[in-house]
Amino acid sequence: MVDLPYDYLERVKRQLGASYPAFLKSYEEERTYGLRYNPLKIEKETLRQALSAQQITTEQVPWAAEGLYYPADTHPGRLPLHEAGAYYIQEPSAMVAVELLDPQPGESVLDLCAAPGGKSTQIAGRLQGKGLLVCNEVISKRAKALSSNIERMGVTNAVVLNETPQRLAERFPAFFDRILVDAPCSGEGMFRKDVQARGEWSYAQTQLCAKRQREILAQAVQMLKPGGVLVYATCTFAPQENEQNAAWLVQEYPSLRLTAQEQIWPHLQRGEGHFAARFIKEGTVFAQAAAELSDRKNRGPVSEEFYQFCEQTLTAQARERLLEGVRSGRLAAFGEQLYLLPPGIRSLDGLKTERAGLQLGCCKKRRFEPAHALAMALHPDEVSQTVELAEPERYLRGEQIGCGTQKGWTLVTVCGCSAGWGKASAGVLKNHYPKGLRR
Repeated sequence: MVDLPYDYLERVKRQLGASYPAFLKSYEEERTYGLRYNPLKIEKETLRQALSAQQITTEQVPWAAEGLYYPADTHPGRLPLHEAGAYYIQEPSAMVAVELLDPQPGESVLDLCAAPGGKSTQIAGRLQGKGLLVCNEVISKRAKALSSNIERMGVTNAVVLNETPQRLAERFPAFFDRILVDAPCSGEGMFRKDVQARGEWSYAQTQLCAKRQREILAQAVQMLKPGGVLVYATCTFAPQENEQNAAWLVQEYPSLRLTAQEQIWPHLQRGEGHFAARFIKEGTVFAQAAAELSDRKNRGPVSEEFYQFCEQTLTAQARERLLEGVRSGRLAAFGEQLYLLPPGIRSLDGLKTERAGLQLGCCKKRRFEPAHALAMALHPDEVSQTVELAEPERYLRGEQIGCGTQKGWTLVTVCGCSAGWGKASAGVLKNHYPKGLRR
């Protein structure tokens, strides 16, 4: 039996009444495990078949189309397909927030408290590379982990920021179509797996969390367009952090209308626990403060080597799509590094930026070296040559592999999912999998 705080149990007993014994019994059972397939890189059934071949059976998560349960005694996070971004390991109940948010391709979306990236990458899958995704995390170390997951999942239209909600509200008034606030909370839904969360819990802490959550929500409301959708989520059961904050929000901001509210309990659903509330900001969109990217000072000339790379490595359709972004003024140079920024974003000047859109690569003297992020964002049918790995573990360790008669930059794939670059020469594929990611 999990050792739980006495005051916590007493409060939940009052909340649940007759169903409290069933809730308590749930702590004696195995916790749930889940993953989300990545529609940017793989089809759901293709992934299920690939996992089945590894003796990992999956079941559908009922409240999330992308979600799958997997058995506790298996380890899909260790497979090469995970490194290739085919799926994201995520607790099933956490998937409900983005389901309520329901982002649509072409919209501008903010994930305000985004690390480590589970909900951001779920949003990215729904956007299908169209529109703008701003992912923010105030803690620098966590922002780096967030950026790494955005890269692994092949997201092309996301900016990762390391800012406070207050600073963002100043820069993005009435800007976003949809905002997710997955706020820091007391973490009661993580008690079965997180000893530290249990040890840190107190009634005073839930009160402190509720106050901080309201401060964050106040900034989020300022950034939401009229007609836009705000989803507030936590992984706790505390009423003062959940229902009471939802009630406070509509009382404090009459333009907000509460349209849905979900609480997942571990004794009622197959999930550890999550709360989510959906609001619509009433009003007419007529004078938005949104502006196109105006920062030009980081722009630099594109080297001839970059165009040569595009000509030699990408298919005509993929090349035209990439160069259209360049022609539209969305190319940004930070030193030798080239990035393609998503359309519709404001200037990034003065903002702490961890990832400025899609990293294309590095313009070095007389050569262009493509970024790992670009490889992860490409599909095999968008490049002129690929190598499907028979032994992907060797590539992930950084080993060279054979490649026949191919020559030049080659997209390396695992079960049809891009995993990185190799450069072919004389029958050998030089490994360009980043050293920091190697096993």
